[in-house]
Amino acid sequence: MTSRPTWSRVVLKLSGEALAEPTGFGLDNNVLTQVATEVREAREELGTDIAIVVGGGNFWRGIKGAGQGMDQAQADYMGMLATVMNGLALQDALERVGQQSRVMSAIEMPKIAEPYIRRRAQRHLEKGRVVILAGGTGNPFFTTDTAAALRAAEIDAQAILKGTHSGVDGVYTADPKLDSAATRYERISHMDVITKGLKVMDATAITFCMDKNLPIVVFDLLAKGNVKSILRGDPVGTLVG
Repeated sequence: MTSRPTWSRVVLKLSGEALAEPTGFGLDNNVLTQVATEVREAREELGTDIAIVVGGGNFWRGIKGAGQGMDQAQADYMGMLATVMNGLALQDALERVGQQSRVMSAIEMPKIAEPYIRRRAQRHLEKGRVVILAGGTGNPFFTTDTAAALRAAEIDAQAILKGTHSGVDGVYTADPKLDSAATRYERISHMDVITKGLKVMDATAITFCMDKNLPIVVFDLLAKGNVKSILRGDPVGTLVG
């Protein structure tokens, strides 16, 4: 290990879209390899325990199904299955770059993933494995943002790293793609995110993080070296907390 990390255990939150091909659907192998390599290097060089919560929007979004008249609970369960697909892809990418990992699912499917058990997840992290937490919370009506916040508190993580895509590198005063005058916050409180209606994570997740005093770093996932830079304490993206 070359230096002491800012946090010894974190949850990395990835959207499904961040792993998608340029069409926004499916999986981009180059992105998977890049993310896996960044995570492995952070583990090896800094020794930080890393758990990953991944969304499923590159395959299915429950809110889309509900908007088309589908029962929302049913649509959300389909979304949870999509996160397991992404989790398995991430595991494969991690193993290919030499990083041991485990997929743990909130919905039991023992043929392909371990059931999520808090103490078992902690034990995997202690052994240097990356734990991929799939299946959301296991309940409909809750997003993977909320799953990331919940799991972070459960496994005693000290921060959530929320990786964005499409070139957005933090939290802005307005959508930088629509407003050229938008400026990026270097730091902002949980409460200001809520009162200003900034789209960092959903309101349930932000409120939970505020209650648990969990900082969130919003950063550009696809900029190489960002994960290690954040863990070293460099000013990357926006710190919410």
